[in-house]
Amino acid sequence: MIWYTVLVLAVGAERVAELVVARRNMRWSLEHGAVERGQGHYPAMVVLHTGLLLGCLAEVWAAGRPFDPALGWTMFGLVVAAQALRWWCIRTLGPRWNTRVLVVPGLPLVTGGPYRLLRHPNYVAVVAEGLALPLVHGAWLTALVFTVLNAALLTVRIRCENRVLAPGFALGGDETDTAGARP
Repeated sequence: MIWYTVLVLAVGAERVAELVVARRNMRWSLEHGAVERGQGHYPAMVVLHTGLLLGCLAEVWAAGRPFDPALGWTMFGLVVAAQALRWWCIRTLGPRWNTRVLVVPGLPLVTGGPYRLLRHPNYVAVVAEGLALPLVHGAWLTALVFTVLNAALLTVRIRCENRVLAPGFALGGDETDTAGARP
């Protein structure tokens, strides 16, 4: 179980690295006239993703979940693939990537990298990781709870982003949970 704890802590460190990149990118976006949307659901997203990491550790340690090599190594491969996809998204979007919903007016929609294949590839990474990370060590309850709650959150988040990415959307007004951009 120690190696699983190290894995979850490594994913947590990756999240901190994302926040450092997001903070830097937020400064760039604001300097270029960005408008933020979706502020209302952002705290829930932070709590949910923190809960995923804590839930993984709590369930494995408290319930004594066993490591099943066939499932565990397969899910570990999926976690690695999710991280690779996430960082491909970050690299493709460059300074436009963020954990927040920030839109710089006048910039064209990104259609390269993974965005040439999917409209929201970063969320594919989030869904895959949210399912796979707990299942690396049999934390099926955490995987289930995160997946259900994440589906509800992504419904709000993607609707928010799709609205602001729609052609002709006006960035004015005070909408806080109904418009967004690609993180």
